[in-house]
Amino acid sequence: MRDVIVIGGGIAGVSAAARLSEHATVTLIEAESTLGYHASGRSAALFEENYGCPSVVALNRASAAYHQPYLSARGFLLLGRTGEDAGFDADLKALKTQEISVDTARARVPILNNTITRAAYHSGAQDIDTDRIMQDFAKNLRANGGRIVSGQPVHAISHTKHWTVQYGTDQLTARTLVNAAGAWADRIAEMAGIRPIGITPLRRSMARIPAPDGHDVSGWPIFFGVGETWYAKPDAGKLLVSPADEDPYAPADAWADDMVVAEGLDRYGQHVSVSVTRVETTWAGLRSFAPDRALVLGPDPANRSFIWCAGQGGYGFSTAPAASQLVADLTLGHSVQIDASFVAALSPDRF
Repeated sequence: MRDVIVIGGGIAGVSAAARLSEHATVTLIEAESTLGYHASGRSAALFEENYGCPSVVALNRASAAYHQPYLSARGFLLLGRTGEDAGFDADLKALKTQEISVDTARARVPILNNTITRAAYHSGAQDIDTDRIMQDFAKNLRANGGRIVSGQPVHAISHTKHWTVQYGTDQLTARTLVNAAGAWADRIAEMAGIRPIGITPLRRSMARIPAPDGHDVSGWPIFFGVGETWYAKPDAGKLLVSPADEDPYAPADAWADDMVVAEGLDRYGQHVSVSVTRVETTWAGLRSFAPDRALVLGPDPANRSFIWCAGQGGYGFSTAPAASQLVADLTLGHSVQIDASFVAALSPDRF
C-alpha cells in the first residue's frame, strides 16, 4: 500500500506528487501515455505575477523564486484603440503596469497599425520553459522513490478504510488520494463518492502563423487587446495568435473550431498592418475553472483524505511551485508557507 495516489499527470499532478514524495510513498496515475498531454502541453507558457485573482497572484508571487531558472525575458504590451479608454484604464490598473507612447510600442512591435491610440508595457512577464519544469518535477518524484503509471485511465475508485483505485487491469491502495485530474476533476470526485465542486472546462484555441513580413519576432513581447479578447505571442520564430476564447467544452482531447480561430485572427488583424495570409496549424486546450475562478487546493470537507488539486484555469504553470507545496503541506499536516487568508480562499471548504 502507498501513502498517496495522485490522479493526473499534468503540471498540477506532477508537481504535487514530487512535493509529496519528499515525505511519503507516492504513485501518480495518468490516463495518457505521456505526461502533460492536455492543458499542460498546450500552455501559453507565460509567467506574470500580477495575472489572476488575488489568491492566484499570491501563488504566483510565492512561486517566483522557484521559477527563476526556468524563465526568459518576454514582456507584455497592452494595446487600446479609440473608444476603449475605460477598458484600457481598467486593464492598466489590474495589471499594475505603466502607459507608454504608441511610438514606443511600435518600436517594440513594428507591425502595429495606425488604429492604436494607447499602449502599456511591462517587462516583468517572462516565458516559462514548461517542458523542463515538468520533466524536473517528474525526475524529482522518481528520485524520491515515486512511481509514474502512464497510459492507464482510472475506471473505479472506492473507499473503506483506505482508497482503492482501479486502472487498466490493476489496482492500487493508498491512505490518501489527490485529485489533480484537470478537466476530469469532477468526474474523478464523483467516481470517488465525493460531491463535485463545479469545475468547468473552457476551451482556449490557438493558431500558429508565420512571422509577419519575415520580421524577427524573437524579441517582441506578447501583445494583446483591451479585455484580453485576443493575444499574439512569439514562439520559435512564429506567432501564436489566440482569440482568448472560453467556450464550455466537455472533458476530452479538445480541438479548435475554425470559426473561433478566424474570429481571433480577425481581432488580431484589426491591430496590425500585415494581413494574415497563411495559418500553419491550429489546436485547442482546456482551461478548467472553479465557479469563483480560484484554484481548489486541499482536503475535501466530507473526507479529509481526498485532496483537491484542481481548478488551475490558465494559471497551472505559474502557480505550480507554490500550489504544489501548499497541497503537500496540507496533506501531510505541515505548516503552510502562504498567508492563512489565501489558504482559506483556495480551500474546498469555501464551497
